[in-house]
Parts: sequence; structure tokens; C-alpha cells
Amino acid sequence: MLPMAPDGRFSVSCFMLGISVLLLPLVTGLRHESLTVTGRLAFLVYFVLLNVLLLVLFPNRQARFQVAIRACFLGFVCGCGLILSSSISSWRYFGWYLCSLSFFHYSEYLVTAITNPRNLTLDSFLLNHSSEYKLAAISSWLEFSLESLFFPVLKENQWISILGLFLAVSGEVLRKAAMLTAGSNFTHVVASERASGHVLVTRGVYSVFRHPSYVGWFYWSVGTQAILCNPLCLVGYAIVSWQFFRDRIEDEEITLISFFGDQYLDYKARVYSGLPFIHGY
Repeated sequence: MLPMAPDGRFSVSCFMLGISVLLLPLVTGLRHESLTVTGRLAFLVYFVLLNVLLLVLFPNRQARFQVAIRACFLGFVCGCGLILSSSISSWRYFGWYLCSLSFFHYSEYLVTAITNPRNLTLDSFLLNHSSEYKLAAISSWLEFSLESLFFPVLKENQWISILGLFLAVSGEVLRKAAMLTAGSNFTHVVASERASGHVLVTRGVYSVFRHPSYVGWFYWSVGTQAILCNPLCLVGYAIVSWQFFRDRIEDEEITLISFFGDQYLDYKARVYSGLPFIHGY
């Protein structure tokens, strides 16, 4: 494994800077349950000040600023999620969701910096994954907000939210274990040509599932909607994610067969894809 990319270490500091929003309630005495317009404004001002600070620190270093602004934003969202998690209302589940969402995207960047620093880019945050991904996220926020307002009883099943948290955390752990196990062989984009040193990884979590990173992402995605007790998005996420990974796995396995031939076919015959009813190419 190559040494962590300098931008990876730098991003940790920026993420922690963002998560420092946790200090705001301690300093001001604000509590989520009693947040007034002034209290909400305090969080907005804090976020603006963080951005101004980054602009001051990196005025002529655009590349560093782009990393800093993303890592700091994700840390801020994670910190706000932790604050919401202390609520006694159903919004504490939205706090769990924010922590899961922000840490997923930040850890994608950080683990890439550790395992494959040569391929580390701003896209490694996966914040610009696709317009469909952004639409799905916005839809989940709208569903949670509207159902909390008009059908609050839907948000009162704590055990479903706990199960969702378990799925999200388990999926996150599995995906990051896959990335760490694969090392430099893991990329966010399916390779069209076999790189020098690219080997077929069959150890660790890859001995259990052929596509553990996709399995982890699938259950993380579904788990986030179970956390929110979003019945519509839960079904929608499961169907759309399954279809996406079915097509992705088929395309990837065509490439892997061209790279490794019988070696991959033997591996494919022994090891389950990891997702139900998806058999691959």
C-alpha cells in the first residue's frame, strides 16, 4: 500500500474543522429543541465563517481550497447530524442519516487517499456522482419532511430506524473493507484497460462476495431510508439501486473476464456476487 496522499491528511484537518460546529451549542447554550430563528441563524453564520476562513487560508491555492471546502462541508454536516441526534423528536433520526451520509462521502475520499493515492481526485468524494443520485437524495429529504409534518406516526417506529442504522453502518464497513482489501486495484470508475500491476483480488471480503463494495453500497443506501422510516424512498432506493448494480456488475465482469480470462471464470463459479438475483455476466 502506497503512503497516504498529502491531500488525504490535509482533508482530515478540514473535516475536523467542519465538525467543530459541535462546539456551538456548548458555547451559546443552544439546544435543538429550543432553536429559535436566531439559533438557526447562528449555525448559518458559523458555516459562512468557516468558508471565509478557508478563503483566507488558501487564497492562491485553488486545488487545496477545493479539497478543503468539501471536507469542511462534510464535517459540518456530520456535526449538525450529531447535534440533531441528541433531539428527543423524530428529527434525531434525520441526524443519524446526516452522519451516515456525510461520513460515507468523506470516507470515500479518505480511503482512496490511503489505498490508491495516484487516482485521488475531487471526484473521489462522490459528491457529483450523478444527477439521479442528487435527485434521489432530495426526494428522501422531501419525503421525510412531509411525512413528519402530515403523518408523524410514520416516523415513530424506533426499531425500524435502528435496523436501518445497522444496515447503513454494516454496508459502510463492508464497502470500506473492500476498498482497503483491493488497495490500488480499486477504482471508482470501471477500467477499460488493464493497468500495470492490476491483479485479481480474491482474499478477505472478496472471498465471500465477488462485489463487496457494491453490496456494501446497496445496503448502506437502503439502510439510510430505513433510518428515516421513508417507505416510498425505501422501496424506490432498493429497486433503482438493484437495477444500477445489476447493470454495473455485468459491465464490470465483461471487463474482468477480458483481463483475467479463466482465472476470473473460476472465481466467478466459486463466489456469490453478493446481491440477490444478480448473477453477473
